[in-house]
Amino acid sequence: MRGLLLFLVPLLLLLGGCATDTSRPRDLDNLCAIFREKPAWHEAAVKAHDKWGIPVPVPFAIMYQESTFRAQARPPRRYFLGIVPWGRVTSAYGYAQAEDNTWDDYKRETGAWFVSRDDFSDAMDFMGWYMTKTRRLDGVPFGDAYDQYLGYHEGWTGFRRGSYKRKAWLMRVARIVQARADRFAAQYRYCP
Repeated sequence: MRGLLLFLVPLLLLLGGCATDTSRPRDLDNLCAIFREKPAWHEAAVKAHDKWGIPVPVPFAIMYQESTFRAQARPPRRYFLGIVPWGRVTSAYGYAQAEDNTWDDYKRETGAWFVSRDDFSDAMDFMGWYMTKTRRLDGVPFGDAYDQYLGYHEGWTGFRRGSYKRKAWLMRVARIVQARADRFAAQYRYCP
């Protein structure tokens, strides 16, 4: 028994060191401050940029809107009779609020089987994959945070059909995402 403990304790300490930092940055509105506090997030963003060609500020603006950088974000619950929890509005989860089916498509198409929606680097890679498909399928440039967000929210087919045009609230949110992406881009140009 003692030998087992001598083996398990160091193993657990070692694995504990591999845990992902899921805490949110203190200053959510300043991309440079985010990167100073979370240098691994900057590395993940640069890696996604190099792999997919996406500009760093746009996925950050979308992620801010979707989860405010919460690793385990989920949509609100539905309630039966107003009191009994009855599932969630969607299966969205994690930093990027990726739904189950879309996350499964991402894993299948990229061959990235050991990824997690609550891992920032994996979520950033997912955003690169999604934005690349939005550009290819719907012709939306990477730098167009407004239409990239609408495509992200409505899905490729919904965006193509213009389902967002019946949702004034969503177009308002997309304008906020564009403004945040512009602000993040201005900040990012001057990050040390």
